[in-house]
Amino acid sequence: MRVMVTGGAGFIGSNLVDRLELDGHEVVVVDDLRRGRKENLANAAAEFIELDVTGPHVDDVVASAAPEVIFHLAAQIDVRLSVCRPVEDAQQNVLGALNVAEAARRHGTRKIVFASSGGAIYGAPERLPVAETAPIEPRSPYAAAKVSIEVYLNTYRRLHGLDCTHLALANVYGPRQHAVGEAGVVAVFAERMLAGRPTKVFGDGGNTRDYVYVDDVVTAFATAAGTVGGGQRYNIGTGIQTSDLELHTLVAKAVGGAAEPEFAPSRLGDVRASALDSAAARRDLGWQPTVDLDEGVRRTVRHFRR
Repeated sequence: MRVMVTGGAGFIGSNLVDRLELDGHEVVVVDDLRRGRKENLANAAAEFIELDVTGPHVDDVVASAAPEVIFHLAAQIDVRLSVCRPVEDAQQNVLGALNVAEAARRHGTRKIVFASSGGAIYGAPERLPVAETAPIEPRSPYAAAKVSIEVYLNTYRRLHGLDCTHLALANVYGPRQHAVGEAGVVAVFAERMLAGRPTKVFGDGGNTRDYVYVDDVVTAFATAAGTVGGGQRYNIGTGIQTSDLELHTLVAKAVGGAAEPEFAPSRLGDVRASALDSAAARRDLGWQPTVDLDEGVRRTVRHFRR
């Protein structure tokens, strides 16, 4: 199958490219390299096209590539930036996704598999782990953009027959992750500890997140490319809450030290607790996580040592 990965030189995207090629697919990568890195694709045979998905040439690229499936991962991923510059966030995320959807509609793409955010779109749910049936309560422009894109893609499905599946990801971590932002906290801790630099947690260190290893996430994307799950959102996480302090201890153990973090004030837009119920993905896609946090952290630290 011929496929396209937008944001394919990034952390999750490049790992997905590796998986798709391993599965025998012909891959075209689109990335503007604002966050992605060409070296992430050093071992890939994929055709690489440097392109901003918000720009005017997306249509030409999709027409030429003729992908059966587009995995749309290109995005502005910084929640704090979305709070400070919401228009910029919407331009990159919402308008970028619409650009891709329009090109896909025009040129016969069968399906878009979209990277949504399970850690953001549900806000602060009353019960955890949260299922897809929970109310949507975005608390940042970033989260609002993810919800908007899901709605737009489902509208395209009804209007034009362009199929879609949305994967609401927990906090993904693993090799090639940028040490930037909340979602990159494992990489941040690992890089700073290995360099002997101080680490920092926000608030009292009790905020919890659901951490899912990147290899498990790309398996979910590859599985969602089929005919199952049209128009559906699937949570992709472990269902396990891990606090910032617990994660800090795990990374310190993998590094081989006993570093103590500094504490900083809580940040605007932070969600206190998050964990995803992935029962629907198990039921429909046959997906479940296979790498526990302790092992995943060890693999990630080994990557940063190299």
